[in-house]
Amino acid sequence: MERSRTLKKSPDATGGGHPGTLRRRMFLTMTGSTFIAALLPGRTAQATGYAASAVTFSGQSVVVAGDGVRSVDVSTGTAAGLTATDRPIRALANHPDHPDRLFAAPAGGGIARSDDGGRVWRSSSNGLPDAQVTALAVAAEAPGTVYAAVAGDGLWRGEDAGRTWSFVMDRPWIEEAEQDVLALASVNLASGMGGIWLYAGTEKGLTRVPDCFCRWQDVVAGDAMDALVSGAAPPPEAPLPEGEPVLALVSAHTAPEQLYAALPSGLWASTDGGATWQRRSSLHARALAVAPADPGHIAAATDTELKLSRDGGVNWATLAAL
Repeated sequence: MERSRTLKKSPDATGGGHPGTLRRRMFLTMTGSTFIAALLPGRTAQATGYAASAVTFSGQSVVVAGDGVRSVDVSTGTAAGLTATDRPIRALANHPDHPDRLFAAPAGGGIARSDDGGRVWRSSSNGLPDAQVTALAVAAEAPGTVYAAVAGDGLWRGEDAGRTWSFVMDRPWIEEAEQDVLALASVNLASGMGGIWLYAGTEKGLTRVPDCFCRWQDVVAGDAMDALVSGAAPPPEAPLPEGEPVLALVSAHTAPEQLYAALPSGLWASTDGGATWQRRSSLHARALAVAPADPGHIAAATDTELKLSRDGGVNWATLAAL
């Protein structure tokens, strides 16, 4: 059964059929069991040279993470330094039902968790491989479930708010190779297979998998089950540009069909669950977040600024320098 366009069937869609996969995963898991994330209680973000790589809304503030962690008030732009890990943070995630519960992926591997909006962090990596976590997402319908994409390995899930982890899926198989996941979003749209979707951005574009983790597939219009069975669904009329990496990807909590993606070519938006896309602006964003109650309110971190849009990414205003 072939996938439409560039996605091909993985040798084992359940996660165990690639040569060396079992040996690789056993090694990563064994070394990961000895990993403890070091935390430095007094370290705060600097005002310049911040190199932000992740953002998320937390209450009335935007939490910005990179070389440090900062909380920026949306109304005033006032920034406050928060306690940070001793390593730069590569990914960040939370859920509107628990705005102060943050999950972060420090450089070098592991996951740190904060239950007070980023002031105190602790390691939350039990069972996770000792490899870089490249993307994080909290399940849209289950705020106690967290997904982590691990470089060179695949998707892991923590169903107890990230305290323990288990492997669920190999990396996406695109253009005859497994691709690392750069961005991850849990999208509360029915998959037709008894669950909802987990969307992933890679160096080779966008893909998705239902949370039953049967197989990765293209994002297509119409019924997903029909597309899966036929294996020949036509490509969408306005897909994301081919050949560009998806650097950031977010779904609106109150309007899950509304997606935003950051590509080198700019900020792109979809209003139909990712089947078709429109370029909203030329903004070069490193990270994106959507306000929980307003699908048109977006925060974006560029190389130098934290910016906000109130109209779905068409116009932007600078909230703070980074």
